Amino acid sequence: FGGKDCTEIKTKFPGVTSGVLKIHPKGTQTSLTVYCEIHGDEGWIVIQRRTGGKENFERGWADYKTGFGNLDEDHWLGLESIHLLTKDPSKKWTLRVDLLDHNDQHAFAEYRNFKLGDERTAYQLRVGKYSGDAGDALRDQNGSGFSTYDRDNDYCRPCIYGDIAFDECTERHGSGWWYSGCGSAALNGDWHSSDDPIGWSSGIHWLTWKGKPYSAKASRMMIKSD
Repeated sequence: FGGKDCTEIKTKFPGVTSGVLKIHPKGTQTSLTVYCEIHGDEGWIVIQRRTGGKENFERGWADYKTGFGNLDEDHWLGLESIHLLTKDPSKKWTLRVDLLDHNDQHAFAEYRNFKLGDERTAYQLRVGKYSGDAGDALRDQNGSGFSTYDRDNDYCRPCIYGDIAFDECTERHGSGWWYSGCGSAALNGDWHSSDDPIGWSSGIHWLTWKGKPYSAKASRMMIKSD
């Protein structure tokens, strides 16, 4: 199989099923190996998956730039790869976030016109119109650069969480994300089991979905082109 993205692969090869495939983004000489999630006529590229604590997401800038994990399992595709995919001005991308709580209840959020800037912008996040039932948690992080514990781009001094002040959002979360005032979403934090998922400042958060810090059982971020 081959195509510019998973949507094109699904169109060219109607019988294709979900799995690890190679794509060739338009306008680049680079081929990328990605996980394509196939739903009906839609082909999504998985850019993040969390299902447990096996994969360590507390990593520095270099790892978040290039990606890590097993594409078949928990992983982060890589900021540079996501930028290469979304930089083509002739395409519009939709971001979908799927969340699962510890009672196996599902929620989702979709954002039109998703794209990332290049490394000079700290892979600045851009999202457009929201739809879904998880709440618009990314809105206050729109326009933010990506931060890790060794590359702080949130410009938040201090970040207040409850009555505790942190020098950096990454100090609170311990992982990479598009922080802005620490924000309402952070899906790369520590995974917490169903025994005690509530109240963790370092958890997998989508605060418009749950009214207080609640660490999700699973999350998935995917993108597709129109």
